[in-house]
Amino acid sequence: MAVALVTGSGGLIGSEAVRHFAGLGLDVVGIDNDMRQEFFGPEASTAWNVRQLTEDLGDTYTHHGIDLRDRDALGKIFANYGRDVAVVIHTAAQPSHDWAVRDPFTDFDVNAVGTLNVLQNVREHCIEAPVIHCSTNKVYGDRPNSLPYVELPTRWELEPAHPYFNGITEDMSIDQCLHSVFGASKVAADIMVQEYGRYFDMKTAVFRGGTLTGPAHSATELHGYLGYVMRCNMERRTYKIFGYQGKMVRDSIHSHDVLTAFEAFFRNPRSAAVYNLGGGRFSNSSHLEAFAIAQEISGQEMITEYVDQNRVGDHKWWIGSNAAFQADYPDWKQVYDVPMILREIYQANVERWVPQA
Repeated sequence: MAVALVTGSGGLIGSEAVRHFAGLGLDVVGIDNDMRQEFFGPEASTAWNVRQLTEDLGDTYTHHGIDLRDRDALGKIFANYGRDVAVVIHTAAQPSHDWAVRDPFTDFDVNAVGTLNVLQNVREHCIEAPVIHCSTNKVYGDRPNSLPYVELPTRWELEPAHPYFNGITEDMSIDQCLHSVFGASKVAADIMVQEYGRYFDMKTAVFRGGTLTGPAHSATELHGYLGYVMRCNMERRTYKIFGYQGKMVRDSIHSHDVLTAFEAFFRNPRSAAVYNLGGGRFSNSSHLEAFAIAQEISGQEMITEYVDQNRVGDHKWWIGSNAAFQADYPDWKQVYDVPMILREIYQANVERWVPQA
């Protein structure tokens, strides 16, 4: 029995990982205690997604509602499956800049200590299993904001001759810049995953995601950019634009494209691999551009409010380069661009995201 163990299995990437690896013929063990609801309120709960996974996959999926900070409970799960665990996909996290400031202890315990707990259990119980870790481009802090952007009508942009025009690469320093509390806890997790790969010769990969998105996102204001754009448009909510004239740029990668990358690493793992993984030049938009696409899809105008102060540590522009990953895994290809992503989010939620009375 080959088992895929997925943390954060009710979330966007976690639930996609459950379905993807189940589709490859593995039994899947999911760990998710719906802390997203605690972080962001009832609308962000992942319970609906867990119910759907259980109904759709039946005996192929086993769910555990435990907390990654509970070492005893986590250890029992790993000990139970032992070397049957063929891969670990670690997606569980506290994902918000703003929330981290409210409770830095919880943020660090979930993001950094929770990751350490997963790594140590892999080392003790299934050391041959590749570990796939969802990191973030926020490990680079606000250093991307030091790049020489030019202002265009709908976005900030780099000159075509700039070395990072086709995407920021992994050689960007993470030192001497502002990270946010959230960014710092994710740096700690990121480095620990690399260290277990090098020090213990484990197969580990850090994927530094840009905007990870798709229809399974429980989108809310503090997390889930494209999903929340579409949700606000459909439910007639006001979308708050935080600074940069709404011209801040994000690359966006669909959860399907993320999981095909994860599968490629699973089939041919390396030790202490580090990859930026995002939409790149293939799939990116500014907020203003995303609003226009959402309006075209739904036929409804966006309702927006501008807040002059940007969020601490927020990127003015982020387009990451996938070149390092594509060099190691040349068969991997992206499928979804921003219009396709927003259209799918709309179609998946057209009966659920309706204006509130």
